[in-house]
Amino acid sequence: MAYLLIVDDDDDFCAATAMVLRKFGHEVQTESSPEKALARMENRLPDLVLLDVMFPEDDSAGHNLARHMRCSSEKLKNVPLIMLTALKSDSPLGFIDCGMNDPDLPAVHFLEKPIEFNTLISKINSLLA
Repeated sequence: MAYLLIVDDDDDFCAATAMVLRKFGHEVQTESSPEKALARMENRLPDLVLLDVMFPEDDSAGHNLARHMRCSSEKLKNVPLIMLTALKSDSPLGFIDCGMNDPDLPAVHFLEKPIEFNTLISKINSLLA
């Protein structure tokens, strides 16, 4: 199937999500930081990236990597990207829909954690189709 990269600092989330995606036939790699993920993507282009919004060292690290992918990297600009957030859409800081039409983050999709795996698989399938 596809080569997917999960970028998230939550090891348990990465392990569980990777296990589910592998059961659907995908090759999955995980990285715990945007910097490591960028290095991995430069070496091998993923078919799709699942990217956490917030990281302990920088609350905007996920958005910064997404902007880099879309605006600064010819190689990465068209890689399908799903951003993940633990902040609920009804919270004052919720990210759902906040970047969907941002010119710096075109075609980014947001999903809330905890992830409903059927929704995730459906979203991945539609983006890879």
